[in-house]
Amino acid sequence: MIKHIVAWNFKEEISQEENCNNAKKVKEELEGLKAKIKEIRTIEVIIEPLKSGSFDVVLVSEFDSVETLQAYQIHEEHLRVSSFVGSVLRNRKCIDYEI
Repeated sequence: MIKHIVAWNFKEEISQEENCNNAKKVKEELEGLKAKIKEIRTIEVIIEPLKSGSFDVVLVSEFDSVETLQAYQIHEEHLRVSSFVGSVLRNRKCIDYEI
């Protein structure tokens, strides 16, 4: 199984209120992909992490294999949501690993 973790920060030039609204929309959009992309085994978006961390929004998802992760990454719905996420968040960091 493959664990796919992505983390972002809020854009500094956007107000805190708008960042919070954007985070809720990001969570809704990303978690909504589970119903649209069969390759997703699990998906969770954390929008209120502990303040001791370095990121504001974190995606944790699981896939059966590298191939299913790759299928997810090129799926049109994922590309649509990724475009939105990139427009409202910054500093994307990602780690994928096998468990």
